[in-house]
Amino acid sequence: MVMTVSTLDQKVGGQPVHRRRHVKADGRELLLYGYTPHNLPSLDETDDPVATGGELRWHPFRQEWNIYAAHRQNRTYKPSAANDPLAPTQPSGVPTEIPFADFELAVFENKFTSLHPRAPQPHAPPLIDVEPAYGRCDVVVYSPQSSGNLHTIGQDRRRLLLAAWIDRYDALLGTGCDYVMPFESRGEEVGVTLHHPHGQIYGFGKTPLVEQQAVAAFAKGYDLTAAMAAWKDVYDITEAGGVHAFCPPYARFPFEVWVAPQRRVPGPWALTEEEQDGFAHLLGEMTRRYDAYFERDTAYMLTLRAAPVGSEDSYHFTAQFYPILRAPGRVKYLASVEQGTGVFTVDVMPEVAALTLRDQ
Repeated sequence: MVMTVSTLDQKVGGQPVHRRRHVKADGRELLLYGYTPHNLPSLDETDDPVATGGELRWHPFRQEWNIYAAHRQNRTYKPSAANDPLAPTQPSGVPTEIPFADFELAVFENKFTSLHPRAPQPHAPPLIDVEPAYGRCDVVVYSPQSSGNLHTIGQDRRRLLLAAWIDRYDALLGTGCDYVMPFESRGEEVGVTLHHPHGQIYGFGKTPLVEQQAVAAFAKGYDLTAAMAAWKDVYDITEAGGVHAFCPPYARFPFEVWVAPQRRVPGPWALTEEEQDGFAHLLGEMTRRYDAYFERDTAYMLTLRAAPVGSEDSYHFTAQFYPILRAPGRVKYLASVEQGTGVFTVDVMPEVAALTLRDQ
């Protein structure tokens, strides 16, 4: 069993952030982040076989690589509260993914991973290009509590989450990943099968097509800083610490919101202390405003979009919320036109969405 404790270079409000690295019995890495060094003894662990990722197949018409990982079909599906795999393991209790009685924030390698540093060599079907699905998939557990969200966990925990994200960006971009994307899926409408508050991080060996297109747009001179300043009076929702939450005029989802620093930075690692405070605050604030307007726990997809390797000089970092609701009690379905053509039909004008969320 391997265990090391270290202190990150970054601080939160002058307070050091500590990281404990633990290698689980099945060989997967577990990282525990906290304001207090973690020193609890490890408890019982499972030692089940772990898959080493899937494979990539090239889509000749869409000009993109997609992941095929058949072992994910058997991943954990809506367990009972008593069998929450993201809860702390309790003495004499059922082993969970986190073999400690308590923690502040945890990151571990996904047992049902799509991407893996040792992805197997695939067998190519006739006339199809294939490659190993190189990369890594992490699960990020926001809290030991089984309920909560980005608003209710509080600013201190959001800042700790941001510190963990930055640490994982540094590790994954430094070990062969071309692109790293932390994300959160919230709500059964977007496929969530574990309700414990958590997100994920994918480290890709190849930059996905959508990000390649964003890189190209920034490289050609698209100026999000100037655009944000021009949109401010109509499309801004709120601002904190030099970071803005706004509905972009070209939003594809009803009530889509981006959170971005006014100045261009390639990723969260380049934010100032004030900007980190503002960014973390707005993640919670937008969750609160969504829940207030939709009168429920809002189903959404949240992605952090930072520069792929080599594009740091022009890329502008954003976090993007995609709610899957178009009004209280009404789901926005991605039906035939959207799925078949990639052309979205937007039910709510972004300027109206901004005004609505501004009032929450």
